[in-house]
Amino acid sequence: MGLLSFIKEAGEKLLGHADTQAAEDPNAANQTAADAIKNYINSQSLDTSNLTVAFDGASRTVTLSGSVADLDTKAKVKVAAGNVQGVAGVNDDDLQPDDPEVQYHDVKSGDTLSAIAQEVYGDASKYPVIFEANKPMLSSPDRIYPGQKLVIPPQS
Repeated sequence: MGLLSFIKEAGEKLLGHADTQAAEDPNAANQTAADAIKNYINSQSLDTSNLTVAFDGASRTVTLSGSVADLDTKAKVKVAAGNVQGVAGVNDDDLQPDDPEVQYHDVKSGDTLSAIAQEVYGDASKYPVIFEANKPMLSSPDRIYPGQKLVIPPQS
């Protein structure tokens, strides 16, 4: 898919003072950030045994390479990596399997999963489809926040 953009001010606060560390040793700061992002992906119960995560502090971009089990896992890994405060983009060019175009939604203030389901599927009652596609990053259908990027599965 290439580069997926995120709102770098939104998301999980994992990177700490990476900007301060970057001035002293950019390579160490990038590795620390990459490790924190991979640990966060692991905490979502996603299989990352064949996944490599790199972070470039200058461009605020995560690069994912290697392979994951399936397209569902790939979409969740990309969203988990990007929904981290300080990440502006996720590049998955070298992550297998190759995927068809996947639809994403950037959460805006006032959004609910029901409203998003109404917008994309024309049926607010299909919000559980979006919720399931974004588990385990979402622990509850009511816990979304502005700037978060969600996977929108194709309508079945």
